[in-house]
Amino acid sequence: MIDFKLYLITNRTLCRPATLEKAVEEACSSGVRVVQLREKDLPGRQLYEEALALRKATHRAGSKLLVNDRIDIALAVGADGIHCPENGIPIGTARHLQPDALIGVSVHSLERAVDAQIRGADFILFGPIFSTASKAKYGDPQGLEALSTVSRNAGIPIFAIGGITPENACFCIEHGAAGVGVVSAIMSAQNIPKAVKAFENALEGL
Repeated sequence: MIDFKLYLITNRTLCRPATLEKAVEEACSSGVRVVQLREKDLPGRQLYEEALALRKATHRAGSKLLVNDRIDIALAVGADGIHCPENGIPIGTARHLQPDALIGVSVHSLERAVDAQIRGADFILFGPIFSTASKAKYGDPQGLEALSTVSRNAGIPIFAIGGITPENACFCIEHGAAGVGVVSAIMSAQNIPKAVKAFENALEGL
């Protein structure tokens, strides 16, 4: 069940000097209900250790933890779900190995969004909606009209991602998104509780 509007995605390089665990703990204690561990450059052992730390942090706050692509690590730490990149682990495989898991999928087109729904995803991250350096490799921003089209036709909740801020999050909701995926606006914030509150106000709830 998708009962959240703010989907936090990690990037440990943005939250220094604080640790990733500390940043996630602050975000969750401020109301964030879902966190995706996405540290793709880490080797297996280090990723497992980060996942274990975040599992403890999210559990204390009553929040959910999803692990990006690495279903072995998701299973090892008892994560609540798995996030499947567009060219990552197949949705069907993730569902087979974690039947009750929350499964999200990243897509960059309407066709992939419809396919994700057919294959059993619970929700979709679609973008980039706005200009952002971290998503530059995917080309120009998709824009709000593309978000509106995907939201109308995908059949499952769509979360907008890419350059999302408290100031533009409301436009994503107005164009059909169920919520927004956020990285730097929270991970790099000097005051994480304040940043989370700003999204809570913009989204009228987390």
